[in-house]
Amino acid sequence: MSILNFNVGVLGHVDSGKTSLAKALSTVASTNAFDKNPQSQERGITLDLGFSSFTIDMPEHLTNSNYSQLQITLVDCPGHASLIRTIIGGAQIIDLMLLVIDITKGIQTQTAECLIIGEITCDKMLVVLNKIDLIEEDQRQATIDKMTKRLRKTFESTKFPQTPIIPCSAVSSLNLNELVSTLQQHVYIPRRSATGPFIFSVDHCFSIRGQGTVMTGTVLSGSVRINDSIEIVSLKEVRKVKSMQMFRKPIDRAIQGDRIGLCVTQFDPDKLERGIVCK
Repeated sequence: MSILNFNVGVLGHVDSGKTSLAKALSTVASTNAFDKNPQSQERGITLDLGFSSFTIDMPEHLTNSNYSQLQITLVDCPGHASLIRTIIGGAQIIDLMLLVIDITKGIQTQTAECLIIGEITCDKMLVVLNKIDLIEEDQRQATIDKMTKRLRKTFESTKFPQTPIIPCSAVSSLNLNELVSTLQQHVYIPRRSATGPFIFSVDHCFSIRGQGTVMTGTVLSGSVRINDSIEIVSLKEVRKVKSMQMFRKPIDRAIQGDRIGLCVTQFDPDKLERGIVCK
C-alpha cells in the first residue's frame, strides 16, 4: 500500500490555537509534538516545530494516482515573534499552509508575518477561523460573516484572494469535519523525486539506549535506505543508518518530502539540535 505524505504548515499569531488544532486533528504524534518541550509547557507557548499526522482516504480527484492513502503531516510552527527563524525553517518543508486566526482578534502582527512567509514559500493556503465557540450562538454567524468579509478584503492584495475560510473550534471540535474535507479537496501530488543528492533537514535529535542516536526531520531531496552511510555535516562525522521510522511505522526507504526518524550508530545528540545530513 503506497501512502502519499503531504506536509501542512500550521501558522498564525501566538495563542491563536495552532497547537490545539494540530492536537484535535492528529492521531499520531511525533517525538516533539504538542509542546512537549519543558520550556513550552512552562511558558504556555510553542517554542519549536511540532510534528504530528493523521491518515485519510485519497480525495476523488487523486484516485487515479499510484497512492492508496493520504497521510497529512502537520508542522505546528511557533507564533512568537522572536522565533521567526524557526517558523521560516518550517515553511521550507510545507506543501500547503493553514493560517490560523483567532476570530475574536482578527489579523495580528505574526498573522501578517506568516502570510508574507506563505506568499514566498507556498502556492496553496487555507484559513482557519478558530475559537468560534467563544462567541454566543445567536451572534456567531453574524460575527463569522463580518470577519470573513474583512479577511477577504485583506487577501485581495495577496496571491491568495480566493482562499477558503473555514470557521471552527479546535477545543470543542466544532466544524472540524468541514476543515478536513476542505483540506482533502485542496491536496495535490507534490513534486517528489528520489533522484539527486540526499539532503535531510534535522530538527530534533535524541539517543535511545542500546539502539543508537535518532535524528528526526524531513527529506529535502534524494532518498535514503537502511545501511546507507550518511554524513552529519556540522560534525564532519559519517554514520550508518540502522533503522528508519515514519510516525512509528518501520520503513526501509524514504524519499523527498517524507517526515522520518533516522536511527544511526551512537553519537552525542547534544552536539546536533538542528542541521543538515547528506550522503
